[in-house]
Amino acid sequence: MVFNSIAFLSFFILFFLIYWKATERFSATVSNLLILAGSYFFYAWWDWRFLSLILFSSIADFLIGQQIHKTIEPILRKRWLQLSLCINLSILGFFKYFNFFIDSLNDLLSIASIDTSWSTLTIILPVGISFYTFQTMSYCIDIYHRKIQPTDDLIVFFSYVSFFPQLVAGPIERAGRMIPQFEQKRVFLYFPAVAGIQLILYGLFKKVVIADNLGLIVNQVFDPQQVFTCLTTLWGLVCFSIQIYCDFSGYSDIAIGLALLLGFNLSDNFKTPYFSASLKEFWSRWHISLSTWFRDYVYIPLGGSRYGSAQTYFNILITFLLSGLWHGAQLTFLIWGALHGAMLIIEKAFKIKGRGLFAIVLTYLLVVLFWLPFRAADSSHLIQLVSNLGNFSNPLPEISELWSVAFQYSKQLYYLFPLSVFVVLEVLIRNKSFAQLLEPLPGAIQVILCYLLLFLILLFINISVKPDFIYFQF
Repeated sequence: MVFNSIAFLSFFILFFLIYWKATERFSATVSNLLILAGSYFFYAWWDWRFLSLILFSSIADFLIGQQIHKTIEPILRKRWLQLSLCINLSILGFFKYFNFFIDSLNDLLSIASIDTSWSTLTIILPVGISFYTFQTMSYCIDIYHRKIQPTDDLIVFFSYVSFFPQLVAGPIERAGRMIPQFEQKRVFLYFPAVAGIQLILYGLFKKVVIADNLGLIVNQVFDPQQVFTCLTTLWGLVCFSIQIYCDFSGYSDIAIGLALLLGFNLSDNFKTPYFSASLKEFWSRWHISLSTWFRDYVYIPLGGSRYGSAQTYFNILITFLLSGLWHGAQLTFLIWGALHGAMLIIEKAFKIKGRGLFAIVLTYLLVVLFWLPFRAADSSHLIQLVSNLGNFSNPLPEISELWSVAFQYSKQLYYLFPLSVFVVLEVLIRNKSFAQLLEPLPGAIQVILCYLLLFLILLFINISVKPDFIYFQF
């Protein structure tokens, strides 16, 4: 059940009506029970067997969090924290990385002429596992560092872990921010609800109008069976950079908007990252909840920038290698993380602080090139794509090929209109949120813009595209 489906629309309308009717009459506990039931139903729609996994993770960290808080002796507190990390990382490691490590070990042993017969398993990756395990881990880590106190309300904690608007693909929320919102009684407020609907429309527009249509071009250019010239491959990279941004930030916008309709405030996850003037700024604007998670729970515990340049550079590289590995159990994601880590080290070593339009364009081009290993299907496909970038030919055939690919699936030139609307809106919200852009506008203008987005969604939605989001695979 994905956000851009009839099934989810039907589910949410029914849930919204029941939820607010119960919230008005009963306590916060009843509201939280409804959220928990709705979230488990939402998750079971994907695969009911994995409900036991999220239930086990929730119970384990709820109990361990209480033990960490109650225990006074430092060594025992650390042991409880280690137990939480072991449970969560073991679950994540088995479902996401078991086959990767088996294949890697077989390859290493084969280099040493050691014949092994270890085989991989057919493992289904539970949707959202990378997101909710990071939430529960951070809960116990924050209790250990005495940043927060554990909740004694089992329903509150379970609802926090499984809250369906952000369960599958974030934002990755901290307990210190979300649990107090679950503990208090919610009241329906008109203006936040309107802002939520507006944000949902903009998120759907980015997803079904921009990302899904560009995705058809991207799929063609990145088809391992196809060989294209340099210009077409670069065009495919540019399209993918827009696709993945609109797909993922579109999901985040919808999630934040849904939460607002239910009386919750989620964290901003994107702030127009392609207007960044450096890689450091880019990572303060892209997937903010994940980048800050790795900063707070990996980079800083490693020592951050406290122990000299060499250690700082090492910490940056390790953090981004782990960030790449978080995205998937493939060498290509490690390469992607290493490229970003190396560039951030260069920026820090040479004290590069980008300013102005030139720095923004240069940063965007770097990010576009760095998307190459991220989008590659595997290492051999990455080599093929790099070869495509070096495939220069006569300019006229290249331009002809590029034109054919660019407009084959995008409903010809009139698709440039919604693209232009998207670019204009992104420029206008560069230093503000979508809600802050609309808030000072007259009500009539807000209504017109919302109707325009709805019209474009209905006109350009491509029903042949599977209703899915890229980050569901992570």
